[in-house]
Amino acid sequence: MTSRDRVLARIRDALGPERGTPVAVPRDYRRHLGAGRADVLALFLERVAGHGTPVRHVGADELATALAAALWARDVKRINVPSGLPAGWLAELDGVEIVPDAPDAAPDAVVTGCAAAVAETGTIVLDGGRGQGRRALTLRPALHLCVVHADQIAGTVPEAVARLLPSRPQTWLTGPAIAPGPSRTPSPHGPSALEVLVVED
Repeated sequence: MTSRDRVLARIRDALGPERGTPVAVPRDYRRHLGAGRADVLALFLERVAGHGTPVRHVGADELATALAAALWARDVKRINVPSGLPAGWLAELDGVEIVPDAPDAAPDAVVTGCAAAVAETGTIVLDGGRGQGRRALTLRPALHLCVVHADQIAGTVPEAVARLLPSRPQTWLTGPAIAPGPSRTPSPHGPSALEVLVVED
């Protein structure tokens, strides 16, 4: 008997003969807010702002201007964009270099869309789909500017999960990257600033 076999045997003994017995998981938690679309949107804006994340609600015809203004306000000179990002979003951008997703790029910011959002928690979910790019794309720049369409906002986490494909890699963002602990200092493992534009189509 090898060391590996001995360790596995001890684990099996510790787990006992009933291991593998199905455990009933309660599923009676709330799945929907029971609120109208306007209330869901208002709650999302409130929760995102509550995390210290700047957030604006704009019309579709205002998005390009709002996006450019947000980047200019932070003196961004160079941005990364994932493939599939709608070109119209950057139509008003002037004086900012636009770099397609590339591993060696060193941008000041990244602009993406999202897969879904959660009003109850103020969370945004990316799944690498169109206009979102690789997970690493959003971790390197200091600023992540994320565009959320109003109809992508679910009321609750279960409602958002039901909209997502479980086979895709997911990144859940609730505010900017913060180091663990009570100090709430920026984490080196993600953007130190998150800004959100909610678009009413």
